Amino acid sequence: MIATTIPPGMSPSTYAHRSVTGRNLISIQDFLPEELSCALELAAAMKVRPSDFRGTLVGKQIVLFFEKPSLRTRLTFEAGINSLGGVAFFVDQTQSRMGERESLSDVARNLERWVDGIVLRTFAHETVTTIAQYASIPVINALSELEHPCQAMADMLTLQQHFDDLRDVKLAYIGDGNNMAHSLMLAAASLGASISVATPKGYEPSSTVTNAAMELAASTGASVRVLNDPAEAVAGADAVYTDVWASMGQEDEADERRQIFAPYQVNRKLFSHAAKHAIFMHCLPAHRGDEVSASVIDSPRSVVFDQAENRLHVQKAILVLLLEGGVHRFPPRSANA
Repeated sequence: MIATTIPPGMSPSTYAHRSVTGRNLISIQDFLPEELSCALELAAAMKVRPSDFRGTLVGKQIVLFFEKPSLRTRLTFEAGINSLGGVAFFVDQTQSRMGERESLSDVARNLERWVDGIVLRTFAHETVTTIAQYASIPVINALSELEHPCQAMADMLTLQQHFDDLRDVKLAYIGDGNNMAHSLMLAAASLGASISVATPKGYEPSSTVTNAAMELAASTGASVRVLNDPAEAVAGADAVYTDVWASMGQEDEADERRQIFAPYQVNRKLFSHAAKHAIFMHCLPAHRGDEVSASVIDSPRSVVFDQAENRLHVQKAILVLLLEGGVHRFPPRSANA
């Protein structure tokens, strides 16, 4: 059952302890564990009581530069910004990557004079870090080759709404050790959840990210495992997650990857190793018949559209935290909240 209130054990007063105004969200690691918990708390409140937060970003202007096509990321950012009273500007960079026409440093120094925040969806992670280096305004990573922090935060909110305490959640990620795997590992480690990542040999997550997640897990009581046996990773899991086998930019590897990843398809047989109450997760878009069977993703146990919806609420929370320093006092609950 999906929770309809702010998760138990969290206090709005936490927002008063630390301001994240003006900071960037390039990696999950840019938020301390307590800050990440606060972001999820705020997102949950925004989901339940969206009208209480209208006008939070009045006067704020945010530009979105996208080098990759997008459905969920673009629309949830634009809808979120508009619903908070801000203004969104979309710049389509799918025909030419940022930095080709003029240097990234010059782009950043121009943008900081005009707008209040920058959202980037890029191929190279270096594009995001370089813009952040030269811009004095918040930069949000809406996807790069290394991480997808906004999606992972939405996924953690989804898990929280289904299972309440993330410290009791066992998540299995099956497939490519890509940007999605990286952010999920870091988010789970930060929030005290257990995650097992199963990939074919040679397709494991970055060792740097894995080590960072394990170090973080040691301080939060979380558990991070990287292995090659999908059945072992799924065994007893509360949630089973997968992603496409070939990401944008890897289309020429699709046929080869399809053969290598075939044993990692999340189908009924593999899903049967999970807990009886387990849910299925995918960041979308999905390729039925490749990384997941239709019988799993289209089943009642699939929460892929809950995840997609939560992108909106999480990104609204991120924008408010970075551009306004958080909500130091939650609006009072209405009688029927």
